[in-house]
Amino acid sequence: MFKVFIVLAALFLVPLSAVAATEDVTRSLLRDYPNINYQQVSPTPIDGVYQVVVDQSEIVYYVPATGHLLTGEIWTRDAQNLTQQAKVYLMTQKAGLFPLDKAIVIGKGPHQVIEVADPDCPYCREGSAFFAGRTDVTRYIFLFPLNIHPEAEAKAAYILSAAEPEIAYEEVMGGAFDGQPLPKFKDNGLLQEHQRLGQQLGIHGTPKYWVDGRFVAGSSLQLIEKMLTGKKN
Repeated sequence: MFKVFIVLAALFLVPLSAVAATEDVTRSLLRDYPNINYQQVSPTPIDGVYQVVVDQSEIVYYVPATGHLLTGEIWTRDAQNLTQQAKVYLMTQKAGLFPLDKAIVIGKGPHQVIEVADPDCPYCREGSAFFAGRTDVTRYIFLFPLNIHPEAEAKAAYILSAAEPEIAYEEVMGGAFDGQPLPKFKDNGLLQEHQRLGQQLGIHGTPKYWVDGRFVAGSSLQLIEKMLTGKKN
């Protein structure tokens, strides 16, 4: 697989003929890569290059004329990252797939914020501190502990099994049990549901946020603040 960085000369509309050819391109993709786990194939502004969504949320590019798969980003001359825009669009579509009745719910504000967090992720903890005490949000938190944090899975199971998970969440995110044993608890199995959901949605890292349905990539707290307050600058 070749890594490339593609810069567009200009952004222009994709012709209808390219859209009509997508089925042929998909067949070609499957001939060249019969084991590829793809979800969507669509044209790009570059003639002969097609966007392929793999693993639910990742994007690669396919060139049927040569059979190559390319990884990298497509940029325009005016510094628009089309690959990032496509990823944000894909992730935004997932907002309605979260079973909110399975979430940890904190707050009763007018703005809906869905969070996917790892209890030991430092950026998740920054986000938790950012939202703590805010009255303008209702937070729906799903836990997705990562393998790089060996204590995170037990902490997540403890939080979700607690009688008051919102309190347990704030304690854990505040570092209350770092480097020391967790209180005894009976695992209610909810973490496994959160983990399956994360896998189905193509979650590979944390934190992830959806603010009033719009996906925000990474720990972009300044952007989230603007979205919540309506500030443009």
